[in-house]
Amino acid sequence: MPQKIICLILFLVPLALFSCGEGGDAVSVSLDKREEISFRAQVPALTYAYLPQYSHTESFQRHHRLVEYLSEQTGLSIRQVFPDTFDDHINMFAQGKIDISYSNPFVYVKLANGYGALAMTRIIEQDGRAEFRGQIIARRDNREVMTIQDCRNKSWVAVDPSSAGGYLFPLGHFFDHGLYLEDFKEVVFAGGRQENVILGVYAGLHEIGSIREGSLRVVEDKIDIDQIKVIDNTRWYPGWVYAHSPRLPEEVVRQIREAMLALDYHDNPLHRDILDAARFIGFVPSDDQDFDPIRELSKKAGLDLD
Repeated sequence: MPQKIICLILFLVPLALFSCGEGGDAVSVSLDKREEISFRAQVPALTYAYLPQYSHTESFQRHHRLVEYLSEQTGLSIRQVFPDTFDDHINMFAQGKIDISYSNPFVYVKLANGYGALAMTRIIEQDGRAEFRGQIIARRDNREVMTIQDCRNKSWVAVDPSSAGGYLFPLGHFFDHGLYLEDFKEVVFAGGRQENVILGVYAGLHEIGSIREGSLRVVEDKIDIDQIKVIDNTRWYPGWVYAHSPRLPEEVVRQIREAMLALDYHDNPLHRDILDAARFIGFVPSDDQDFDPIRELSKKAGLDLD
């Protein structure tokens, strides 16, 4: 008998004796009785995205309390997702990967025109307005840039081609003062980050920059923001907007909108904490026609909305 078979028998015999020994009573197993195990399908979470004008860390810190509040108030599962760039935000919405979009009005118009996004609410800024504006900045010690006309032939760093306060509004402001793209030494973009614009101007890499009003506070722990001056402010435009995918059921949209409008900054300390983190103080109802001024400005500036 081959050696391998002998070894196998010597291994199996003790195993069989052990299995049938004391305390090893046989158990009868019937296959006639079967029970179906059902698995409840997990309801997919709604996705919530903040247009990435700041770092992902900043976006999370500003909005995770609000996301939790909306989930609790509506009973819906909602999770925050983090596009890397403005273009990523637009593409993710187009692909159905974003259900609730918080964006500037310029990106909203692109989403509405191209992919059927529908406005729900606009935010009330910390100054009490449902509008915001852009700013044109320079280093305080740059004596060559004191007025809007001094921006001619200078290096201009903007946030992103789809930025509202950080590009579109200042571009329209320059147009209104007779300055066009060809009048600048160069126009470069800062990867969609307001901080990068400010730091680029502070470091002297660019002579002027454009940001949304309020962005200087984001870097006050990194640089001496007193070394940055505001050359000019743009006019006011409709504020940041919450929009939803056209695929969302109307009842879901109603629940989310009502939860947003129910936040009470002045009389509810818990709500105030949520809104303080998000850097605004409330919501107003909104619809698509509120953003017609953005469409008109984009047309004047020759910018594509599709």
